[in-house]
Amino acid sequence: MTPLTRPATGSAVPDTLPTRSAASAAVALLLASLAALASPTPAIAQGTVVTRANPADAGMSAGVLAGGVAQYEEAIARGDLVGAVLLVAKDGKVVLHEALGWRDKARGIAMEPNTMFRMASNTKPAVATGVATLVEDGKLAWDGLVREHIPEWDNYRAGFINVGHLLSHASGLRIPTLFLRPYMQPSAEHPSAPTLQLEAARFGAVGAEVAPGTSYRYNNPGYNTLGALVEIASGMPLEEYLDQEVYTPLGMHDSYHHELDEKMDGKLDRMSVVYYQRDGEGGWTPGWTPGDPPQVPFVRASGGMISTAADYAIFCQMFLNGGIYDGQRIIAEETVALMTSPKIRTNPNSDGPPSYYGYGWSVSADGVFSHGGSDGTNAFVDPENQLIVLVFTQTPRGRNPVRRFLELVNLAIEG
Repeated sequence: MTPLTRPATGSAVPDTLPTRSAASAAVALLLASLAALASPTPAIAQGTVVTRANPADAGMSAGVLAGGVAQYEEAIARGDLVGAVLLVAKDGKVVLHEALGWRDKARGIAMEPNTMFRMASNTKPAVATGVATLVEDGKLAWDGLVREHIPEWDNYRAGFINVGHLLSHASGLRIPTLFLRPYMQPSAEHPSAPTLQLEAARFGAVGAEVAPGTSYRYNNPGYNTLGALVEIASGMPLEEYLDQEVYTPLGMHDSYHHELDEKMDGKLDRMSVVYYQRDGEGGWTPGWTPGDPPQVPFVRASGGMISTAADYAIFCQMFLNGGIYDGQRIIAEETVALMTSPKIRTNPNSDGPPSYYGYGWSVSADGVFSHGGSDGTNAFVDPENQLIVLVFTQTPRGRNPVRRFLELVNLAIEG
């Protein structure tokens, strides 16, 4: 298929001088261009920028939103959760950004609005965006076969899996772990092992258990393979490419991919403790604390992103804007539509409303796209209401009143 092309940053110099009539036309065009520059650029062309505002400024009820916050205050008081950061933005206006509870309860450190979270699978929309930029640049293709980039996938088990299959979890892969274990050990042939690319190559020998494109099964190795494809196609480490092409242009200066202080500009202490289980008295026991070793010894693509609610809100707003934010075009509007439209049904045997997966996002029947992370983060984006709702915790096995919170946020919309 013909790739979408992102706008060039410059224009070529003509080889020959224009004719007199052409020159006159060129002068007129130049004057028109200067006049356009002198006029304010329409906000829609620049992309709505996230700003703080009162709920009334966005047509929302402060009282109903306060009721949503109370759900989390009560959950934390009961011990259902340790802490949370809540963010609601409508029409680019942040009408709620609250930090509740504890970032590190044992040390008495409160949760703060700029607390950094282990995003787990909320990484996947960011990785999918990186893939999309490479598709637009013609370096990858939605229907391009993985085997064209990773020779170890060129076999009867994996040879018919394409990029789109991986993005939509329709690849047929059924590998239940993040990577095959044990990891590769350093050797004369591969002295830097284990790495993302080397480990993703190993998936090719396992391949698909069912025909690609025929069924949905959430699969982390598929996304780790996408991360390897980003590195191969771009010639850059995954985290550097995402920072260059997505995070820095968007101003997401608190987004990283490996929980090591030297790779986080010295911000490791801003991360929250992650609480996985209760102790004998019903409290929560730290499962991961800043300074503990990373879960995986290299940057991966199935998870691993570290971010804040403010940064992730910008990322979501870029999607609401059709791929642009504050004058920075990240992906084309058509690409946003493609990524956030249903590709495969995720609950084919359910009697309830159908749900789907797109490219990097879960998609509901009413068009809301969302994603969650196994360490307790949830993001919801509603194009119809121009609404972003972020609920970030690090108590993934707690009782999270997120559904009731979403109901109240929607009820808060007035008129």
